[in-house]
Amino acid sequence: MTNEFHIDAASAGSALAGALTAEDFANLGGGHIAYLRTIRSEEASDMFPQAHLAPGLTLFTLHAADGTPIMLTDSREAALANAMQNELVTLSVH
Repeated sequence: MTNEFHIDAASAGSALAGALTAEDFANLGGGHIAYLRTIRSEEASDMFPQAHLAPGLTLFTLHAADGTPIMLTDSREAALANAMQNELVTLSVH
């Protein structure tokens, strides 16, 4: 006897997105989950207006699960170290 089943990720994601309110998304991860994202310096200027960045740079941002930017760095390792220091579980966004 096998217990095989298949979950269609796209359908599951759509169902989950439809079931969660904006407040639910804001509370997602409860302050324990963050995600790492690679961005261009032009995008970073929108998130971090105080940063004066040259165009065309590849940077890394660490975000809370709700999308709030936590930090900006030019090193993936520095972003991961900051997450670890703050006891955050990190995920990568593709």
